[in-house]
Amino acid sequence: MFSSSAMERRRRSPCAAVVMAAVAMLAVMPAFPGVAADLSAGYYSSSCPKLESIVRYEVSRKINETVVTIPAVLRLFFHDCLVTGCDASALISSPNDDAEKDAPDNMSLAGDGFDTVNRVKTAVEKACPGVVSCADILALAARDVVSLASGPWWSVELGRLDGLVSKASDVDGKLPGPDMRVTKLAAVFDKHGLSMRDMVALSGAHTVGFAHCTRFTDRLYNYSAGEQTDPSMNKDYAAQLMEACPRDVGKTIAVNMDPVSPIVFDNVYYSNLVNGLGLFTSDQVLYTDGASRRTVEEFAVNQTAFFDAFVSSMVRLGRLGVKAGKDGEVRRDCTAFNH
Repeated sequence: MFSSSAMERRRRSPCAAVVMAAVAMLAVMPAFPGVAADLSAGYYSSSCPKLESIVRYEVSRKINETVVTIPAVLRLFFHDCLVTGCDASALISSPNDDAEKDAPDNMSLAGDGFDTVNRVKTAVEKACPGVVSCADILALAARDVVSLASGPWWSVELGRLDGLVSKASDVDGKLPGPDMRVTKLAAVFDKHGLSMRDMVALSGAHTVGFAHCTRFTDRLYNYSAGEQTDPSMNKDYAAQLMEACPRDVGKTIAVNMDPVSPIVFDNVYYSNLVNGLGLFTSDQVLYTDGASRRTVEEFAVNQTAFFDAFVSSMVRLGRLGVKAGKDGEVRRDCTAFNH
């Protein structure tokens, strides 16, 4: 059930660090400044025809080395898109530690996510130098880690450019937190044109991955003045977590987000919530809050419904803040601006 702490350590060097055949082209108002770009699945069909096979091959190799690759890449895509848009700004390494990846809310991003994108970029540059953006590579890699973990496959819209700015100060308040309730969670997504259903579907990414004990131990030992442990948490599950995460454990232990099928992309996350097995407050409230409960219940009994919703939401997420023209570039190195 539990994973080692090494999984979530950040690599700081520059080189380190979810099936529908068609998805309705729903218009989303741009959530960020910048030029709207026309995205298409066949964007690189002439300029880099083997792109998708190269990406899948390298992603598969990385997963064979460590399954941490799956949640690491997926979470990196979310964190990138929700801050300044899907522009690979989260990949920039700064000598002054003031880029997006250096923000407190991004310090827990696993190094394997960055390493995966950098590896793919190296392989793609050999085949098609100067053609494919890091932002598009990350979008493709996010699709592939889901598909390779028994999740859905979908056609990824491509044509993003890489952003020209990456600042740690841009991250604050842009990402969902583990202690958030549904109202605040919904607000994070709503400002990007993403619905409550989108929020619940994208939260399903927690069917894979892990978290440090310090991210949820208040639910175990310091829930409220009247109750030590969050009453919405399954008692047996709470006892298991207490054993793995004693008081004052620090940042040395990590546990799986999904205690049932932690490396398979499925709908078990939602049945876990119905049974009180949500690790974060932000997970469990999706079931305890009436505004989102019916969607959780739907996905818990219907994996196809979850997969369809996840794909649709990922496509919409991937359209946020897309850079084009003078607002972006195709980086030679995903960790550094060309300029």
